[in-house]
Amino acid sequence: MTGLSLHASPLWRQVLPYAALLCLALLIYFVFPDQLPMAARIAALAIFVMSLDLVVGYGGLATLGHSAMYGVGAYAAGLLAMHLTGNPLLGLLAGACAGALLAFLSGLFLLRYEGLTFLMLTIAISQIAQNLASKLRQWTGGDDGLSGFTISKILGLASFDLQGRVAFVYCFVVMFISLWLMRRLMASPFGLACVGIHQNRQRMAALGTRIRWQLLKLYTIAGAFAGISGALAAQVAQIVGLDTLGFELSAEALVMLVLGGAGNLWGALVGTVVFASIHHWASTLNPYHWLFIIGGILVTMVLVPRERWGQELARRLQVFRRAASPARASS
Repeated sequence: MTGLSLHASPLWRQVLPYAALLCLALLIYFVFPDQLPMAARIAALAIFVMSLDLVVGYGGLATLGHSAMYGVGAYAAGLLAMHLTGNPLLGLLAGACAGALLAFLSGLFLLRYEGLTFLMLTIAISQIAQNLASKLRQWTGGDDGLSGFTISKILGLASFDLQGRVAFVYCFVVMFISLWLMRRLMASPFGLACVGIHQNRQRMAALGTRIRWQLLKLYTIAGAFAGISGALAAQVAQIVGLDTLGFELSAEALVMLVLGGAGNLWGALVGTVVFASIHHWASTLNPYHWLFIIGGILVTMVLVPRERWGQELARRLQVFRRAASPARASS
């Protein structure tokens, strides 16, 4: 942890990424109105991938069962809307509580183990949750999914429309707030302690850090954000299926995290956008073999380090500036 800077970066440097993200959202809203439903789904999924980054990138816990918290949050929001109230904010709260509760209870057992054992047990938790959802048909709808619930107006002002405008704004605002909260959390002493545990468990234990308790708190917080993501997706689609608890969702989220870079919430956001955009574009061209394109990109990312991409981009920019300088001088 000696490489961490003790000096805060300038305020403009902290605000600039959020301003750029806001400008991107405005661009999508006004320039690509026909893509707003897909953009809303990407925003909801980005929260899930960022929550996975808390566990994998910051905590160093390899998991393929993170979809269990996502699915439980989705079902919690759907059941709340069906039986009690369709208030979307209460639905998000229900999803967060359900995801956090499952993460806490499973984490008490899972965090006794490390490495491959932990990884396999997380898959088992996800499969158990999916099997239970399939058996409890009277509550979850089983294989047909949970549907037939309606979501009330957001803050009593705006209803979800067919064009996806309200859904996009709603999902983006929730994603924006979640990103800010997660970054604040990981910049706190608690977040730095989790990073230290990831880097060197023995050293942190020698300093008096309660390793398992810190990781359990991180796992529970990540579960809460995953539940929010699931609840958000359920409210926008107004249907919850068994695939929300499946292994495939966890695997895809891990791929998105690898694409953007683990241990950096901005990387998780970028990876989600890249993967979802390529998925949409490639599946449109060839709905049966689009995974080959994703696989090729992953192989390229593994074989060619990000540092080399950065160096190549810097070299290209330098060449461009040199070529532009004579042109300006002659003019």
